[in-house]
Amino acid sequence: MSENLLNVLLSPVSVVILSYLMGSLSFAVIVSRFMGLSDPRSYGSKNPGATNVLRSGNKKAAIFTLLFDALKGWLPVFGVVQYGAAFGLGESTAAAAGVAAFLGHLYPVFFRFQGGKGVATALGVLMGVNPLLGLAIALTWLAVAWFFRYSSLAALMAALLAPVYYTLAGDILWPLQEPMLGLLCLIGIFLVWRHRDNVNRLLAGTESKLGAKKEAA
Repeated sequence: MSENLLNVLLSPVSVVILSYLMGSLSFAVIVSRFMGLSDPRSYGSKNPGATNVLRSGNKKAAIFTLLFDALKGWLPVFGVVQYGAAFGLGESTAAAAGVAAFLGHLYPVFFRFQGGKGVATALGVLMGVNPLLGLAIALTWLAVAWFFRYSSLAALMAALLAPVYYTLAGDILWPLQEPMLGLLCLIGIFLVWRHRDNVNRLLAGTESKLGAKKEAA
């Protein structure tokens, strides 16, 4: 009985469902409530993510949000990549788990399907695919954010370059696997789509820069 239950829990479908549920934990809201801060959906960009939490002026809350949002993307992918083979789970399941966790953040079942844009969770997924890939994308985000002071622009550049990095260094720094490339492309498409309003504001010159405080209610 216990062996059958274990087989069910570790089936590809169960792994994907559990990954989605994990992704649905909106830590921007959870951390803000725990620390007695305003709901991040009520100020700034109204996006439940680390960058908007930073607009509250509480850097510690923003850091916790970033770490936990990344963790929920990393854990399912890393778990399948490292230990899935023993249970018949391959790179396709790892990629599907990454997509599920990412979509959970975007459309969380626990928060009326109103989630964030998925940047930190996407970074966590990339770290799960390969730490070097995740580091390359993190450095890209930091470089763009440092020079231009726009979190959204940094996210867009990182999203577009992730599949490029993965392909160019494939079979050199990490295995080049078609399901993982598909994962990166899909995440990139969703990230660009979720940042469409930011793109319009960037073009209009009205996008908020990093470090800007929340607007008064």
